[in-house]
Amino acid sequence: MAERTVALVNALTPDHPDPAAVAGLLLRHGERGPLTLTEADVAPMRSAALQLREVLAALDADTAAHALNSLLARGTGPLRLTSHAGTAPWHPHLDSDDDAAWGEWLLASSCMALAVLLWDRQRPPGAVCASGSCHDVFLTQGAGPTRRYCSRRCATRERVAAHRKARA
Repeated sequence: MAERTVALVNALTPDHPDPAAVAGLLLRHGERGPLTLTEADVAPMRSAALQLREVLAALDADTAAHALNSLLARGTGPLRLTSHAGTAPWHPHLDSDDDAAWGEWLLASSCMALAVLLWDRQRPPGAVCASGSCHDVFLTQGAGPTRRYCSRRCATRERVAAHRKARA
C-alpha cells in the first residue's frame, strides 16, 4: 500500500494528471479491472495526493505524525474491516464504505499505510528526492544510511553533475 501511495502521489502531483495513466498505475498495483477513470475522478485524488505529499516530505517523525493526525481527523472514517463481499481476505479500511469515491479511498488507505510505517519505524515514512531536477517522493525503507534520492538514476545524475562541476 505504501509503494502504491508513493507512485500515486508522484503521478498525481503534476497539474493535469492523465486519468488513463492513473488507472494503469492502479491496475499495476493490484486494483481489479477493467478500470476507467475520468478527470472528475482524478481531481479529488490529486487533492489527496498533495496532502499526502506533506506527510512524505516531513523532515522528522513528529512533523509527519502531526500531518498524518490532521489528515486522519478530517479525511477518514472510523476503522472498519472488510472482505469486499468475500472477494478478498479481511483487512482494515478507513474510508466510509467499499464503494467510496477514489479520492476518499486514496486518502484513507494511504493514511493507514503511512501511519503503520511511521509507527513501526519511528521515523518519517518518506522523503523528497534531493536531485534538483526531480521532485518525486519515495519511501525511506530499510537499514543503512538515509536515502537522499528516489532512484539510482537520480543519484547517478547528481554524482555525474558534481564530478563534472569539480573538474571544470
